[in-house]
Amino acid sequence: MGESTEPAGTAASSSSIRRSGSSRSRKKKKSQIPLGLLAGIAIIAIGLGIMRESGTLAFFWFTGIAFGFILQKARFCFTASLRDPFLTGGTSLTKAVLTAFAVTSLGFWAILYGAHQAGLPLPAQGFVAPIGVSTAVGATMFGIGMVIAGGCASGTLMRVGEGFLMQTLSLVFFVVGSLLGAASFGWWELNFIATSPRVFLPDVFGWFGAIAVQLLIIAFLWIAADKYAKAKQRAGTH
Repeated sequence: MGESTEPAGTAASSSSIRRSGSSRSRKKKKSQIPLGLLAGIAIIAIGLGIMRESGTLAFFWFTGIAFGFILQKARFCFTASLRDPFLTGGTSLTKAVLTAFAVTSLGFWAILYGAHQAGLPLPAQGFVAPIGVSTAVGATMFGIGMVIAGGCASGTLMRVGEGFLMQTLSLVFFVVGSLLGAASFGWWELNFIATSPRVFLPDVFGWFGAIAVQLLIIAFLWIAADKYAKAKQRAGTH
């Protein structure tokens, strides 16, 4: 009564299969530390070689490597920050991007205001671009494209480094599209962009009013994103 009728040989073979399967699943992965050390030495050696020709290029080399490393480890992606709230309800990246916008806004404002107080030409004034229908159309097209491709420029470059073939294909067409856009930009600017107004917030609200308005908008979006995520979590628990 209650004794197993399974043959001893079958039980033994099943046990050996389980042991062999578990041993394969517990197979120790190769350490990537040696590869990391070699990559680090190569990065430093290349940077020192570039430094002999140009200190500026060497600075871009090291900061670019550091920026890419931070992106990969933080999984920071502008596409995900706008896509995740609709797909998963998560807004962690959204709030991180908004926080980054707030910090950079303060930094740029300080640089511009310092130049203004010193009576110097304002840096980056050439980047105050016209805003109009062309901006909305271009932003919509880019948003659709980066969601389909699964990444914006930074996310695509990060995933190419990780070996994602889809992102490699996206990068190829990113380059092709950029070349076509650069070649035809003069026509677009003459017929659509140049006729749109340029908005420089300090001219509208004053220097302190401009940074206050910008930070208030960012804070409002941050709070809205936080409440949206909490509402999604509550809806998921019911």
